[in-house]
Amino acid sequence: MTAMLLATAMGASAGSDANGQPPYRFDFGDGPVAPSYIGVRAEDAYTPEKGYGFNTPEHMSNVPASGTGTDSDAVRFLQFGTKSTNTFNVDLKLGLYRISVTLGNTSRATVAAEGVYQVLNLTGNNATDAFEIPITDGQLNLLVTEGKAGTAFTLSALEIKRVSPKPETSPTIWVGGDSTVASYYPLATSAQGGWGQLLADHVDLRAHQVRNIATGGQIARGFRDGGQLETIVKYAKPGDLFLLEMGINDTNPKNETTEAQFKEIMRDMVRQVAATGARPVLVTPQGRATDFNAEGVHSATGRWYRRATLALAQEENVALVDLNVLSSAYFTQIGREATLELYMPGDSLHPNRAGAAELARLVAEDLERQQIRVAAH
Repeated sequence: MTAMLLATAMGASAGSDANGQPPYRFDFGDGPVAPSYIGVRAEDAYTPEKGYGFNTPEHMSNVPASGTGTDSDAVRFLQFGTKSTNTFNVDLKLGLYRISVTLGNTSRATVAAEGVYQVLNLTGNNATDAFEIPITDGQLNLLVTEGKAGTAFTLSALEIKRVSPKPETSPTIWVGGDSTVASYYPLATSAQGGWGQLLADHVDLRAHQVRNIATGGQIARGFRDGGQLETIVKYAKPGDLFLLEMGINDTNPKNETTEAQFKEIMRDMVRQVAATGARPVLVTPQGRATDFNAEGVHSATGRWYRRATLALAQEENVALVDLNVLSSAYFTQIGREATLELYMPGDSLHPNRAGAAELARLVAEDLERQQIRVAAH
């Protein structure tokens, strides 16, 4: 009955799945409802008869947003957290779904569903992204939560489309790391980039999806204990890859992580992911743009606890992409000035979009060299 009510609300739609189920499109806020969308106000509580709504609408509010159409208004989550019950619920058949989200006005926010992170640190008003999620219990439970303390966490629009009746994620390349790996928004045009954001350009997307769980400022302990690893362990399976790059922020004295501690935290993450049947791959961070010697050779082998990462790869018998050395060879080849042009202005650490694209290329090429197939053949 619920599916019939939702389908009736949506009407027949191009893009229906193989069973004729149209995508569900929700327009949040108290403004006009866009054509072919279901309007949802903050006060709309979930009911089994309706099949969608907020679990605790008393903790939601309607707010304006800066865009047009569906993006002109939004709802704000007043209570949040990955384990919060203040969720937007939608009854769904068992299966694998693609969830497309558009936020309202926010400076940094994260999307969670089923109690774990899904898309991290979206920035800018009306930021958009998408993810796949298996529904095994008949209901999606989604909320927008904290990416940065003190900012608003809002949702303007949501599209839900079933891509398979089998509730299992597609073969996935999971990526963990810090700001040199993370995604930046808008995804297609951001000035700054992380190699995890651009990796999909070098992957056969018919064979794998890429899920980038990296975030700026992250350290190994934070990634393991703060919920990001939890997402990967929840969904990872045989045939998946887990690319993990850490060390830049771990070496900062304020994070109080010795090289020995870093190594054991990384070992724990490698073993947890390996236990799911997925394949861990360690990646060393590239150096700074300024790591050239007087002869014009770029070298950063002493940075970012690289030695611990190399030793760990050998001890745990896992693959290693030594991006530190690979990127240095590339930077030496192109020279100082061209290397600086691959980094953000006045910043010797963070690559711009072009720099991130080159780093992603180096990672993908080295995986292929090691016969870890990710590219189209």
